[in-house]
Amino acid sequence: MPEQYHVVACQGTHEIEIKKSRFLCSLGRAEDERAAEEFIAAVRKAHWNATHNCTAYRIGPGGQAQKTNDDGEPGGTAGVPMLEVLRRREVTDTVAVVTRHFGGVMLGAGGLIRAYSRAVAEAIDAVGLVRRVPFRAMTVTVGHAEAGRLEHALHGSPYLLGEISYAERVTVLVHVPIGEVDAFAHWIAEQSNGRADVAVGGEVLLELP
Repeated sequence: MPEQYHVVACQGTHEIEIKKSRFLCSLGRAEDERAAEEFIAAVRKAHWNATHNCTAYRIGPGGQAQKTNDDGEPGGTAGVPMLEVLRRREVTDTVAVVTRHFGGVMLGAGGLIRAYSRAVAEAIDAVGLVRRVPFRAMTVTVGHAEAGRLEHALHGSPYLLGEISYAERVTVLVHVPIGEVDAFAHWIAEQSNGRADVAVGGEVLLELP
């Protein structure tokens, strides 16, 4: 399970204008390269009459899969600067398409790099980011007499309270930061006076602000 990383909070768009050229950045989530390419194809289809549809994406917890396309802009002035913004902001599992409608004023190589970088950066700011953080899923089983007190304690703890099931005993799903399983088990024993049963589950990625 990877360390935490960032992904865009949702799909969205943001537009800027520089010297009469319009730069519309479309951002989306992509869990693999196929999803990224499908997103790119959809944006290009929607903006088929644009001057350029330049692209960049990073896939995988460490950005293992990366790809850029300048779509007719001078080499290295669009896709690479877009990707650099994703890298610098530590954003992955994300695809960016910047659609340019030329306004009649040449920007030069430096101007293009700044424009495409700014388009992606401002779009990220507009849609926001979330963290994907690895947790261990833990199941705690207690009697009804201890359940209320335990739930209250969990709300004020660093552990994330999940689903609660009521039957002959109460089962509580708790997400615990990786590496804190032993500390959590000790904490549960204290909170329940040793009356709780704790089962260790698998690792999951949760999205946090």
